[in-house]
Amino acid sequence: MPGMTWMVYGANGYTGQLVAREAVARGERPVLAGRSGKVAELAGELGLEHRVFDLSDAKAGLAGIAVVAHCAGPFSATARPMVDACVATGTHYLDVTGEIDVYEAIFARDAEAKEAGVVLLPGAGFDVVPSDCLAAMLAEALPGATHLRLAFAAGGGLSGGTLRTTVEGMATGGRARVDGKVVTVPMAHSTMTAFFPSGPRTVISLPWGDVATAYRSTGIPNIVTHISVPMAAGLVRRGQRLAAPIMRTALGQRVGKSLAGLVSGPGEKRRSHSRAEFWGEVKDADGRRATGTLVTPNTYSITADAVIRIATKVAEVTPGAHTPATAFGAKFVRELDGVTVGPTVVLQP
Repeated sequence: MPGMTWMVYGANGYTGQLVAREAVARGERPVLAGRSGKVAELAGELGLEHRVFDLSDAKAGLAGIAVVAHCAGPFSATARPMVDACVATGTHYLDVTGEIDVYEAIFARDAEAKEAGVVLLPGAGFDVVPSDCLAAMLAEALPGATHLRLAFAAGGGLSGGTLRTTVEGMATGGRARVDGKVVTVPMAHSTMTAFFPSGPRTVISLPWGDVATAYRSTGIPNIVTHISVPMAAGLVRRGQRLAAPIMRTALGQRVGKSLAGLVSGPGEKRRSHSRAEFWGEVKDADGRRATGTLVTPNTYSITADAVIRIATKVAEVTPGAHTPATAFGAKFVRELDGVTVGPTVVLQP
């Protein structure tokens, strides 16, 4: 939207910096902001306005801002105060969370967002734009589907922020949606073969944001998410059982997050040479199935691309709490750079 002022909050973090640099490369002029004065250095380099404010003062910090791209995690701690401020100031909100509980909490504020005239759109990056759009495509291909399985394989490394979020998740175990409700399940409770474009791989169930978002996008009541990992499912389950009691303690969380903070994230060369693949399948009560695939650039590259596209068009969306697919449709993923969408195949029983 021409003339709209938008903000990258958490611009001094790994993902926030990627978003800011790519935005400038595309001719955008976002305001850069964060809790640390370090954001001033990046703003000076890019010739952008900057603001420094804590989330406790977010209402004042958002003055004159139409849209905020919230990139400062862990979102279990930061999403609520930023959403509170956005609802109070009439600022559209998007973030890059992958945390199921954060999605559920934001979706519960749908009526509040509509009354305030704002869009709340969590998961505007790799979590969960590609998989959310794939789920929506499959649901369109097989109306009335009752079960959804999603899987992805991604390379290229992780940032410190992503690892800190992972440390939090180590305390809770797996999650799935069963008969419309989010339930706790053992880590790696489901093992299956996913047929990625590069070939079949064994994948194991791990909690992913689609347990929350795909239900809102498709209405499918049973959802399990999977990932390809270079280890056996039994090892993951045993590791979770051993680690969970430790990671539920304040000390375990503090040590884990401190170690995660030492990771800087993948460099440009590594990002450019890695990609992610997605596979999905839906089934209905009569045994019909539909399957589909996606291939995307590196997780952080597609995140920066998606965040910028969403930030610059989210004001056109009907107010309320949205997923990427409910805001822009299943085909939105086709607009992103370097994405290949495979054919959707409907199979009879």
